Amino acid sequence: MILKYSKVRSGVYTPERANPSDAGLDLFYSPDMSNCGDYDSMGNFIDISGRLQIPVGASVLIPTGIKLEIPHGYCFEIKNRSGNAAKKQLLVGACVVDSGYEGEIFVNLHNFASKVYIINPGMKVAQGLLLLAPPFRLYEVPESEIYRDAVTISNRGDGALGSTDG
Repeated sequence: MILKYSKVRSGVYTPERANPSDAGLDLFYSPDMSNCGDYDSMGNFIDISGRLQIPVGASVLIPTGIKLEIPHGYCFEIKNRSGNAAKKQLLVGACVVDSGYEGEIFVNLHNFASKVYIINPGMKVAQGLLLLAPPFRLYEVPESEIYRDAVTISNRGDGALGSTDG
């Protein structure tokens, strides 16, 4: 399968897979360098070197500089990179990009660390996965008809949040 992309400005880092068998496509911070020393279109202050600060407890929308042509029946899900999440406490927020979206891809990144974090141009900020998202229609039925199909019978009940841990 081919996933088409384009760069929205010069100096954009190309998304890549570190290894051909990796599930995720690495996404990079690619600022609009014409905004250096000023605020970008998302309200982030970009210093003269293109660095972006994420204050403690804050969240920012990080530009990747790319657009994707996501095929119908798929979505692009932006996920944490394990090193960013586990070691730097930088976690992805809003993450689903629908097939109809035609704009630049942004990464919603939250800083849960106890210090300001600086993102440098070219830093891998997240990974994206192309996932099946089959079209479906919603059909309302009485509650008594939910989970009556033998394929979906379970002893789980309405337990949640670790209810099957034992």
